[in-house]
Amino acid sequence: KQWYQRRVAITAGILKAHGKSARESTVVKGYALNCTVGSQLMPKSIKNAKLACIDFSLQKSKMKLGVQVVVDDPSKLEAVRQREADITKEKIMLILNAGANVILTTGGIDDMCLKYFIEAGAMAVRRCKKEDLKRIARASGATLVASLSNLDGEESFEPAFLGAADEVVQQRICDDELILVKGTKAKASASIILRGANDIYVDEMDRSVHDSLCAVKRVIESKSVVPGGGCVEAALSIYLENFATSLGSREQLAIAEFAHAMLVIPKTLVVNAAKDSTELVAKLRAFHNASQTIEAKRQFKWIGLDLENGKCRDNKEAGVLEPEMSKVKSLKFATEAAITILRIDDMIKIYQPSKEDPNSYANAVKSGRM
Repeated sequence: KQWYQRRVAITAGILKAHGKSARESTVVKGYALNCTVGSQLMPKSIKNAKLACIDFSLQKSKMKLGVQVVVDDPSKLEAVRQREADITKEKIMLILNAGANVILTTGGIDDMCLKYFIEAGAMAVRRCKKEDLKRIARASGATLVASLSNLDGEESFEPAFLGAADEVVQQRICDDELILVKGTKAKASASIILRGANDIYVDEMDRSVHDSLCAVKRVIESKSVVPGGGCVEAALSIYLENFATSLGSREQLAIAEFAHAMLVIPKTLVVNAAKDSTELVAKLRAFHNASQTIEAKRQFKWIGLDLENGKCRDNKEAGVLEPEMSKVKSLKFATEAAITILRIDDMIKIYQPSKEDPNSYANAVKSGRM
């Protein structure tokens, strides 16, 4: 099976996998990585994990291009090879001595380096996505280290670079093995496993979940919600119509047209649901007019559209809510766009001056040459 994944937020991830039905999609506690441990001899679960997130490979050091080592004595050749191996070993021991027992790297780890992790009883995961490591570092409090070099020109790895988690475990979820980072100390984390029959179905589920998570994000940022289903637009339309009649100038026309334009949203919602837009929007306006003019019917201000049954209902009680921030911004941007279009009332054209030929027939006649 092939895994597809995309991250939505720092604490929530979406993974997509083929097979089974959409109802078998699950939520997993912990940040899921589409990776496995580097060796089967490594532990599959580590409690009280200390995470080291590094952005370089742990492989046998090789000479750079253009660097040559001239050896006079053949017996010293083995010492050169041993030193190449010791350079990587020193890097690994710096990380392990800092207290790390889970090493996540974006690069590779060769077999020789895996031996040191196995002997230390640590878990090493290679070929992780850099985007995933950044989020794990933020969630666990770790630092993504791109190099072990310090300001003194030496190599070091501080314990402060490590992140903390309750458990890092390799677990079979659905049809594949995943690495789960559970109980991150800095921020909570979770992953959503989406299942579906094919790519198109799973991608559509992914977009729907993404939209839902963005709506939740907006609600948290806005800290307030308003009833949905065209409730706000209908209430504003009635209020602005009543306000327009109180004005005795030409501004009344502009406000009345703005109030009429507010009904585009509820009309579009009804048309998309294949219902009678004229009847439903008229009922909705009647409810909101009563809520604003009759004190005993103030509770009608929560009335919105029920597009499943083709009627009006109390959307606050039904739980159909929208973030206030999104509603206000959409109204502001639409108004600003309309104002910008109305201000463009003149069209200016600049014509390039034509260059006259002095030897043309007309100029020759004017100059008396003909």
